[in-house]
Amino acid sequence: MRKIILAATAVLLSLSILPWGDMSSASSSSSYKVIPDEAIRLRILADSNEEKAQELKRDVRDAVNAEITTWVEDLTSIDAARALIQSRLQEIDTIVKETIEQSEMTQRYQVEYGKQVEFPTKLYGSYIYPAGEYEAILITLGEGEGDNWWCVLFPPLCFLDFSNGATVAHAEEKEADQKQEETSKETAEPEKQEVEFFLVKLWNKIVS
Repeated sequence: MRKIILAATAVLLSLSILPWGDMSSASSSSSYKVIPDEAIRLRILADSNEEKAQELKRDVRDAVNAEITTWVEDLTSIDAARALIQSRLQEIDTIVKETIEQSEMTQRYQVEYGKQVEFPTKLYGSYIYPAGEYEAILITLGEGEGDNWWCVLFPPLCFLDFSNGATVAHAEEKEADQKQEETSKETAEPEKQEVEFFLVKLWNKIVS
């Protein structure tokens, strides 16, 4: 009878320390998006990594992205999206120009559209987006030597920030949550090891 009670206790304790929490992270991976072969991207290169240059990049990002998203949100054809964006490229140029003027910065820029825009390799969640040449709008601010930002205009995936591996709106919040989660895991690990050691001793008693 004593061995039966000990066995039941061991089973219950084992269930309590299994990594069920990892299941939630696995299910959340479904939020990651695979970029289709036929897609149109937007890439913005900042002048440098100085704070003002990066802030201007973000301002241009917000202004351009907000406008183009309304253009393509109801489109279902890559050809239609391509034709629309090419026909309104001058409007994008104007948006960039006005955004720079509003920032009261003096900076040259260039707006291009093509099928051979270079992109770096990026890990986003469980997916790797390989480096290569892709169809995109390329906005270069100043020397274009600062950190870049990019997203997918069509199909509309610009609510995701592929440059940071997080949504644009919650990139900083997610980074803070990850740091907190790492700290919690480091704290919990010794306790888990102690429980596992206890279970081993308990099991030895049962089978002995």
